[in-house]
Amino acid sequence: MRQGSLSSLDDSDLEPRDRRLVRALCFGVCRTLPQLEALAKLLLSKPFKQRDFDVQALLLIGLYQLLYMRVPSHAAVGETAGAARLLGKGWATRVLNACLRRFQREQATLEARIATQLEAVTLHPAWLLKALRTAWPEQINAIIQANNTPAPMTLRVNLSRITRDDYQALLQEAGIDAEPCVHSPAGIRLIAPVDVNTLPLFSEGGVSVQDEAAQLAAPLLYASLPKDVPLRILDACSAPGGKSAHLLELAAADKRPLELVSLDSDAQRLTRVKETLARLNVTAEVVHADASQPDWWDGRPFDAILLDAPCSGTGVIRRHPDIKLLRTAQDIVQLSALQQRILHTLWPMLTKGGHLLYATCSVMPAENAQQISTFMADQPDARGIALDVFWGIDRQGTRQRLPGEDDADGFFYALMTRLVD
Repeated sequence: MRQGSLSSLDDSDLEPRDRRLVRALCFGVCRTLPQLEALAKLLLSKPFKQRDFDVQALLLIGLYQLLYMRVPSHAAVGETAGAARLLGKGWATRVLNACLRRFQREQATLEARIATQLEAVTLHPAWLLKALRTAWPEQINAIIQANNTPAPMTLRVNLSRITRDDYQALLQEAGIDAEPCVHSPAGIRLIAPVDVNTLPLFSEGGVSVQDEAAQLAAPLLYASLPKDVPLRILDACSAPGGKSAHLLELAAADKRPLELVSLDSDAQRLTRVKETLARLNVTAEVVHADASQPDWWDGRPFDAILLDAPCSGTGVIRRHPDIKLLRTAQDIVQLSALQQRILHTLWPMLTKGGHLLYATCSVMPAENAQQISTFMADQPDARGIALDVFWGIDRQGTRQRLPGEDDADGFFYALMTRLVD
């Protein structure tokens, strides 16, 4: 259960109903993994060998169904055990059947035995619990609860084409219940998720899927810039393209010329950027390059830069529970160093008097407020611009949103300007 990523899960060949089931199982097991692994340890007389981790995964899937899904217990046990034959490991059917039936018989006793294990109770690995407790001692319980709660589906209405009220009326006509977001004027939160293809005007570019916290980034930068003049903006680390599209929508609503460069180092994810731009019928220069290296730049300065930096993703665990599996404490150190390199590389590309918005979907101070303090101490012509907003937690003019705030993701924002000589 330590390999791969849910974001790369390929279920395109499945029927919609089966796709939903597979995703529910995968996301659910990742979300509750510390508990499932603790129970599996009690049920097994000895751990599986590494070559049989696929059988271990089946055991975890079976336990998850018995604990959390409305699957008949006989089906959860029988189908899970029988799946071992599909792996060519018929011997494992007996092991899985025995473990799952024992769990049924002894569930209360087994759950009591792991009730004192903090990782199993909180569903978080030890390193992450320690980091969260250090950074947010007063908010840690709320963060844990938010991380363990599946995220809602949130939409960003393209206000250059339709008002939020009018789009919400279209949703109501389609039988889709929704409510407006608190802070994003373009945001609508669905009461229950739906297939994007059932959303009114989705294929025509009238609406996109984007969490409210992510929706706040582009307007923070855009609103800080001079009015009524053409703009040249860089969206660095842009994939999958939501913030690029949002910047273009904001400019279109103002009928304002915008030359946007959408940059990312991942060619595969840049495909999604191009698809997003095409669906919205907007244009940007899409560049495949590493933001930590300057060799792609043509020497023309940018009026503004939006840097949604590579980060630990610890603010979006509720949306991507596999982050708890894939991240380690050492990743925070390495990512912080990468963020500094990118900041120092991009800064000379910003025109004097221009603005850079640094954002992450992290809750780790080393990637956020501490990162900005370090950068500005090293960069004499960098000055912070205090964000005049009433949401989030103020960190010397920067803002940190924690996961679950107004039912949105955890996000960090810092706005800086390059001083004029």
